[in-house]
Amino acid sequence: MDTLPDHLVWEILGRIKKTVDRNSASLACKRFYEVDNEQRLSLRVGCGLDPVNEALTSLCNRFGNLTKVEISYAGWMSRLGKQLDDQGLLILSNSCPYLTDLTLNYCTFITDVGLCYLASCLNLSALKLKFTTRITGCGILSVVVGCKNLTVLHLIRCLNVNSVEWLEYLGKLERLEDLLIKNCRAIGEGDLIKLGPCWRKLKRLQFEVDVNYRYMKVYDRLAVDRWQKQRVLCENMVELSLKNCIISPGRGLACVLGKCRNLEKIHLDMCVGVRDSDIINMAQTSSKLRSISLRVPSDFSLPILMSNPLRLTDESLKALADNCRMLESVRISFSDGEFPSISSFTLDGILTLIQKCPVRELSLDYVYSFNDVGMEALCSAHYLEILELARCQEISDEGLQLACQFPHLSILRLRKCLGVTDDGLKPLVGSHKLDLLAVEDCPQVSERGVQGAARSVSFRQDLSWMY
Repeated sequence: MDTLPDHLVWEILGRIKKTVDRNSASLACKRFYEVDNEQRLSLRVGCGLDPVNEALTSLCNRFGNLTKVEISYAGWMSRLGKQLDDQGLLILSNSCPYLTDLTLNYCTFITDVGLCYLASCLNLSALKLKFTTRITGCGILSVVVGCKNLTVLHLIRCLNVNSVEWLEYLGKLERLEDLLIKNCRAIGEGDLIKLGPCWRKLKRLQFEVDVNYRYMKVYDRLAVDRWQKQRVLCENMVELSLKNCIISPGRGLACVLGKCRNLEKIHLDMCVGVRDSDIINMAQTSSKLRSISLRVPSDFSLPILMSNPLRLTDESLKALADNCRMLESVRISFSDGEFPSISSFTLDGILTLIQKCPVRELSLDYVYSFNDVGMEALCSAHYLEILELARCQEISDEGLQLACQFPHLSILRLRKCLGVTDDGLKPLVGSHKLDLLAVEDCPQVSERGVQGAARSVSFRQDLSWMY
C-alpha cells in the first residue's frame, strides 16, 4: 500500500461507506488516518461525547471538512454525562466553516443563545430541530436572519416556539424549499399564511398539529379567514403532508390543495373538514400525482363531526381516477373500525381507482367495504405488486386464495385480519409467486401455515389488541 499513489488511496478509501469500517481503516496507518480526516464529511454523535466540549473540539479539529453534523441525545440520562449546550454550538460554528446540514435531537440544554451562534454559519442550508424544548421563536429568527441560504427547516416538538416572525422573514427571502412543523403547539394552520411569496418556492410541506393539544387552545379563526385575501401559488409543491389539521371550506389549507400543479405525493391524516370538493380540485390540478394516502376519521370518532359529517365519497376517488393517470400508490385508512364511516368510499369507488390508474401499491386499513368481491376484481389489476390489508374483516379465505391469481403481486402483508386462516394461504405454498409474505396478529393464521408461502416470510402473533 505504501507504493500506491495518493489518488488511488483516496479512491479506495472513498468507496468505504460504513462508518465502522472507515474507523477501522483509519487506524491501519498514518496515511489512511490523514486521508480519512480529509474525506469525512458527516458526523453523528451524542451521549458518547464526554466531556462534551473537549470531545467536540477534538472531532471538529480532526475532521476539518465536515458539512453534515447530527447530534442526538435520545435516551439520555444524567449519569451519561453533560449534554451539549450553547457553548458546544459556538465551538461547532467556529470550527466547521463548511457546515451545511445540522440536526439537533433531544438537545434540551440548547437555548436561543446557542442558536444565535449558528447565525454565523453562512453556508448552513438545512436545520433540523427535534425536542429542543428551551428554544423560542426568537432563536429561530436569529438563525434565519443570519443563514440566508436556508432551504430546509424541520421543527419537531419544539414546544416553546411561540412566535412566528421567522416564518414571515423566510417568506420574504423566498428560498425555503422544505418545511416540516410537527407538534409545535403554538403554531397553527393560520400562521402558515406568513410564508407569503415563499409558497411558490416550497417543494415539501409537512405540517402536523398536536391532536392532544388541539381542543385545549382557542382556534384562530381570524388568521384562517385572512387566507381568502391572499392568492396562494404552489406550483413547485411536490410533496404535501397534513395531519390533524382543520380544513376550512374555500380558505386556509383548502386553498393549497387546489393549487399544486406539480404535486406528486399527498398525505392527509385525520384532517377534519376535508370534502369531496377539496379532493376533486386537487385531482383536477395535480395530474402528476403518484402517491396518495388518506386516513380519515369515522363519523363518530370526533365530536365535531356529529354536526359536520365527513364529506369524502366515491366522487373523490372517481376524480382521482379520471385525472391522475400516473397514480402508483394508494393508501386508504379509517380511524375507527368499530364505527366505520357511514358516508364514505364504497367498493365501486376503490375499484374504479384501481382499474383506471397504474396502481402498483395498495394499502387498506379498516376499510370494511373491501371484501372477497374486491379481491376477485384485483385478479385483473395488471400493475399491482404490493398489497397490504389491515383490519379488513370482510375478507375470508375464499378471497385470500385469489391472491395467487394476481398477475404481478410480489409482496403481501396481512395485519389483524380476523376472517383469514391457514387455508387461505394454501394456494401460495410452494407456488414461488411471492417475494415476501408478512402476517401480523391474525388470530387464525399459524406460523406453520405461512411456511413456504413466499421466498421470505415474516410472522408475528400478539393478540392483546383483541382484548
